[in-house]
Amino acid sequence: MTKTVVSIKDLKYRYRGQPRNALDNINLDLEEGDFLVVMGPSEAGKSTLAATINGLVPHFFKGTIKGDVIVLDKNTREFSVAEMAKEVGMVFQDFEAQLFSTNVELEVAFGPENFGVDRQEIAHRIEENLKLVGLENLKNRPPSTLSGGQKQKLAIASVLAMQPRVLVMDEPTTDLDPISKYGVFKIADELRNREDLTLIVVEHETEEAINAGKILLINEGAPLMYGPAGEILRNVELMETHGVMPLGITLYFSRMGSKYLPLTVEDGLETFKKNKWQISDLSYQKLVEKDKEHLQEHQEPLIICKGLEHTYPNGCQALRGVDLQINRGEIVAIIGQNGSGKTTLVKHFNGLFMPTKGEISINNKPTSEQGVFELGKQVGYVFQNPDHQIFSDTVFDEVAYSLKLRNADEELIKERVAEALEAVGLVGFEKEDPFSLTKSGRQRVAVASVMAAKPEVLILDEPTTGLDYAEQRSMMELVKRLNESGSTIIFVTHHMWVVAEYAERVYVVKDGLIMLEGTPREVYAHEEELTKAFLRPPHLVSLSNRLGKTMLNVEEFMACTSKDGEEY
Repeated sequence: MTKTVVSIKDLKYRYRGQPRNALDNINLDLEEGDFLVVMGPSEAGKSTLAATINGLVPHFFKGTIKGDVIVLDKNTREFSVAEMAKEVGMVFQDFEAQLFSTNVELEVAFGPENFGVDRQEIAHRIEENLKLVGLENLKNRPPSTLSGGQKQKLAIASVLAMQPRVLVMDEPTTDLDPISKYGVFKIADELRNREDLTLIVVEHETEEAINAGKILLINEGAPLMYGPAGEILRNVELMETHGVMPLGITLYFSRMGSKYLPLTVEDGLETFKKNKWQISDLSYQKLVEKDKEHLQEHQEPLIICKGLEHTYPNGCQALRGVDLQINRGEIVAIIGQNGSGKTTLVKHFNGLFMPTKGEISINNKPTSEQGVFELGKQVGYVFQNPDHQIFSDTVFDEVAYSLKLRNADEELIKERVAEALEAVGLVGFEKEDPFSLTKSGRQRVAVASVMAAKPEVLILDEPTTGLDYAEQRSMMELVKRLNESGSTIIFVTHHMWVVAEYAERVYVVKDGLIMLEGTPREVYAHEEELTKAFLRPPHLVSLSNRLGKTMLNVEEFMACTSKDGEEY
């Protein structure tokens, strides 16, 4: 007989001082071996729900709780977080806050040591779990020297080493490249086969939720739908309505009026053939011609790298001879696996880094002759984590900072700040503390603070990380508008659908070298090479590749589909 491991009954929770419930009437039962994915837009209550499983709510985060959360026969209201930690492992959304040891091996050993596990067994767990997340060769590295994605994997390994009966992961794939995201969910799938482990994952990425057993979809703290993963993923309208990105393949077949809605590439291919649909060569050729027109519009070189190399003081060579050219007015995506050298590369564009060897020029002048201050006027940089960039007490002061630094007059400052806040949708927030805003809001403040200086080039390092689907769309539409008003845009991302829909050209970085370059259509046609770079196109693009053409989104796919002799 299967044992109920997690039982949540009529759960309501309101943070102290808040006007509405963060969780409202949640009910669910999970048995040993269950794999639940919790989905919903930002501020839906997903992380709060995750925090109830190990007792952080209500013991650490204070508020009013009604109903019960019972984990392995323990009511979390009656047991401390420390007591629950033996049963419930938690990987936080802010995974960096979990890491504090001096090297990777000690980080993984910390939990088992505190539980009094035998030394030999600890050594076994270190080896087993570092191998599981692909960090076995980095045992002696300090966590601070790892890439964001590697830190995330380390946090997962350190929790798994404690061998919890329930594992809760709050957005564990946020900073990971596509293959590593798949890897984490593959790990999750393998762990699910351990009948003694129950898995709860909070996740934005719909494609990663396909392997879940169950999905709980919530919004504003209330459950919208709870049931088998396939059933919920096929409810395209419900997901779109509540700010969750539907599966591209499922959305395409839904809009095409297919009776059966597939979830995977294989299933989609079979359904496409069963429906006797075809891809129109003529319609597809129009898409290719449009790509060429975009490229011809932007021919003036702005950034040129020749044999660019960069070696860090610790001897790690991050760039190994990069040649690239970015033209004025383009939107260019830089993609690659964690630790491939993407961020190192773009930090050379505004002088944060200088080449160890080779040359980089902006506006026909080497960066080595311009310096950070001069380059900062031409090239704006929005960091991956806006909290590393923001420091002022008010939104106005933050956005005005770079202008004040350059001694701009007061009227110009007011005018530029107003324009920037208008562009990012933050008019009326001038007096707010930036840190009181959501992650999306802080991201927008960071963009506005760079925009106010009106640089020619805007670099965005992972602009959509940690945002829900609606916020990602909103951010990228803002980026598109900035480009249309004259800015050259360079963005680094792990979100492959963002590249497909917004980039005009793509550079794929692998091991410090440019591996592939071209339009998104050209790059995504090379799936085998992308896999070697730990990347993969969105499932919808993979389906189109299997049909012999590379289409980048649902609209393109529909436009090229011939159904009963008609084209859509």
